[in-house]
Amino acid sequence: MSGGVDSSVVAAILKEAGHRVIGVTLKLLEKTTGFGCCGSTRDIDDARAVCARLDVPHYVLDFSGEFRKNIIAPFVDDYVSGRTPNPCIACNRHVKFDALLKKALALGADAVATGHYARIVPLVRDGKSHRRLRRARHLPKDQSYVLYHLGQAELARLMFPVGELTKDQVRDAARRWGLKVAEKDESMEICFVPDADAGGFVAAEAKAGPTLAEGPVRTLDGREVGRHKGVARYTRGQRSGLGVALGRPVYVVDLDPATNTVFVGEDADTLSPEAAIAEAFWAEGAAPAAPVTVDVQIRSRHGAAPAVVTPVNGGARVRFVEPQRAVTPGQAAVFYEGDTVLGGGVIAAATPIGRTKSGGPR
Repeated sequence: MSGGVDSSVVAAILKEAGHRVIGVTLKLLEKTTGFGCCGSTRDIDDARAVCARLDVPHYVLDFSGEFRKNIIAPFVDDYVSGRTPNPCIACNRHVKFDALLKKALALGADAVATGHYARIVPLVRDGKSHRRLRRARHLPKDQSYVLYHLGQAELARLMFPVGELTKDQVRDAARRWGLKVAEKDESMEICFVPDADAGGFVAAEAKAGPTLAEGPVRTLDGREVGRHKGVARYTRGQRSGLGVALGRPVYVVDLDPATNTVFVGEDADTLSPEAAIAEAFWAEGAAPAAPVTVDVQIRSRHGAAPAVVTPVNGGARVRFVEPQRAVTPGQAAVFYEGDTVLGGGVIAAATPIGRTKSGGPR
């Protein structure tokens, strides 16, 4: 329970349904100055108050060590290496649905329920129970993208009750149960970077390094048009904060951590026709034997686009039907068939059209 309205309503739904409910809030930072799902003092207090209202026990579990090792440290390393990670995916994978799930089962729990907007749909195949992860009913709130890595063992022990509801329905339910978090604002940024300054956070954590130093901003033909504050502070598709005036809108097209160079160009230059995917995960447990035509989502707030996915040596190659904007190494590419998650992986490389035309390194 993060202290937000979604997980609070989940607890209420399950209590009303007759389940024996235990509320758990995760303390993920050494200091309780984060917000959202990181376990700030305010959020812990809110979760505790909800549990008191529902008459269920509440506990705080300290996973700050696991969080630093598996989320913060890789987050910093990725930015320093010119990648843009999604820490929510890493947190779900390593903390909530690994460390927490194991802890809960060891303590005798039958399942772990969270406030994620996604659905788990049971199926029977060859006489055996099987589960598939699907998008939430309320698509604007869908979070299946950050859950793509969940396998059968995890899905069998998870519950996502609000996946069938809209946000308005969740807030209405919270009001009906008299939960004070009914009107609580959502946290939309990275929970351990409350000022939304990922570059500043990385610089403070990493202290020093070549990609944190000042370097050149170049156009795609190699002309230097400005100076930047370190490749680690930028991401593909970025427009603001470049400090470059060329008389037209310019965007980050590519980052070269080897030379600490930021390449800029027009919006069309950021398009990529394909991407290489590392560490591909498949919901069926094994990669398909042949290329598959699916919809691929490349960011959490981005519509899925049709593409052909070809499994390659534990990873995959994605060829988009139409080139996609700012395909960013470090982000996830998640594969869908309709509203069903087929799998996904981490974008390892993608060459923007502008870099190909300019003859730059691929």
